[in-house]
Amino acid sequence: MKKDYLTVFKRFVPLEAANYCSALYQQHGFEFKIKKSRRTKFGDYRFEPTQKKHVITINNDLNHYAFLITYLHEVAHLITYQKHKNQVNPHGEEWKNAFKMVSLPVLNPQVFPDLLLKKLAHYLRSPKASSCSDPNLYALLKQYDHPDDTCLLKTLQVGDQFLFNKASYQYLELKRTRILCLQITSGRKYLIAQIASVKKISPSDG
Repeated sequence: MKKDYLTVFKRFVPLEAANYCSALYQQHGFEFKIKKSRRTKFGDYRFEPTQKKHVITINNDLNHYAFLITYLHEVAHLITYQKHKNQVNPHGEEWKNAFKMVSLPVLNPQVFPDLLLKKLAHYLRSPKASSCSDPNLYALLKQYDHPDDTCLLKTLQVGDQFLFNKASYQYLELKRTRILCLQITSGRKYLIAQIASVKKISPSDG
């Protein structure tokens, strides 16, 4: 028997989209888990063949709009797998079409603010692997987070120092979608996503 997640969805997505999210859950019959924040992903989908079950997980720290978009993204993966198994590219045309299909019912001004709605409509013409892969969409989504003292790494300048994953870094060089950074304590260099949430270290903090 499927669990009633309507109350959960009312907490994590825009209220106007909660019934739709619950209906998708009831229709497709998957195990749904809400996880603590993960730095490398907002959510994921997997099929567990030994138990013959579909599993979708979403991070618990996403704002309502990011949670909804991530949820629909993963449901689209489930639909794609049900139709094509592993015979198609995970983010190929089949997935893009499924993502558009499940997103259309909530792509309206009752669910999303006007600016975000326009950006989403443009994004869905050819969706990327995730909203994280579109820096402009991600930056717009982040504006709806609860206020804190973090910022996107891409807003810093060469030479700036910042905290990320409890370590101190210095911004060295922009390389496409990632930024080459120096970990100050170890002297090692790492590529970090432009859209990583970091805390800038001001000179007075040193």
